Amino acid sequence: MKFEHVCIESLAVALPEEVWSSAAIEERLRPLYERLKLPVGRLELMSGIRERRMWPTGTRPSDASAQAGRAVLAKSALGAERVELFVHAAVSRDMLEPATASFAHRKIGLPSTAQIFDLSNACLGFLNALTVAAGLIESGQIRCALVVSGENGRPLVEQTVQTLLAKPLSRNDIKPYFANLTIGSGAVAAMVCHRSLVKGRAHRLLGGIARAATQHSELCQGDTHGADALAMQTDSEQLLIAGVGLAQATWRDFSAEQGASFDRFICHQVGSTHRRKLYETLGLDLAKDFSTFETLGNTGSVALPATLCAAVDAGAVREGHRVGLLGIGSGLNCLMLALEW
Repeated sequence: MKFEHVCIESLAVALPEEVWSSAAIEERLRPLYERLKLPVGRLELMSGIRERRMWPTGTRPSDASAQAGRAVLAKSALGAERVELFVHAAVSRDMLEPATASFAHRKIGLPSTAQIFDLSNACLGFLNALTVAAGLIESGQIRCALVVSGENGRPLVEQTVQTLLAKPLSRNDIKPYFANLTIGSGAVAAMVCHRSLVKGRAHRLLGGIARAATQHSELCQGDTHGADALAMQTDSEQLLIAGVGLAQATWRDFSAEQGASFDRFICHQVGSTHRRKLYETLGLDLAKDFSTFETLGNTGSVALPATLCAAVDAGAVREGHRVGLLGIGSGLNCLMLALEW
């Protein structure tokens, strides 16, 4: 896919104030660690994640998304009345029906003329929503869209801790639960529009490549667990192998279409092992990476765009930079996008 007239006009994040360190989570799991004789510090050592943030109990994904949506409108030169498409692209949702987008739409104060819907594709949802918005803009059907994601990892981590403490699990039994403990919370929003609406520097979305490897769809599966809890199990080792393999195939086509010369790469934020393996396999310079997993953990669909926002704020992504967004989500699905910032 290629785009000529699509820009990310503004980008903003919203983060919870409550911080959960990996050490604090391990302290809650002390009975399990002592029973299985697990070394303290393994969670941070294996993932590279020191801490993550959590929304207060009772926070709905639409609350988080709305907070980010209001933040991006405050940064944007475009008013809420310009929004013709509103997409909520998170894994987390308020309920099955109606769409979480409907709650966030009301909380942000968007016009009734905007088309709204949810788009969910694991950790890849936000990038997928960017391409949907871009296609509508490029075709002339709309001129401005607002894409949001609000992820609430608290119910999953809380349920995982309860499960690990309640069940007589062996060292091997706990492996599918490990990835759950790396999850964090956050929200992100982007105003996406036609280039003609941008005042000043246009941050162009150039295009990208998507690939799927759905034979691996059973490697990471999550679902509801009771009224207010979530459950997920992940074969982390096989997911890493399959995910990097899919990324390698996607990069081959992506670099052929968009070129291999980038000033900065922003990847989905899984952890240190995944990052190292990905860059080694694709033959990319690790010095061009920018990461947030160390302090935010894996925030699902929020992770990559929030990291892009952090990179811009830190000056790591500057005007004129070519940026490669290397997204991947369970399913397995991969989407790589090129930006000209």
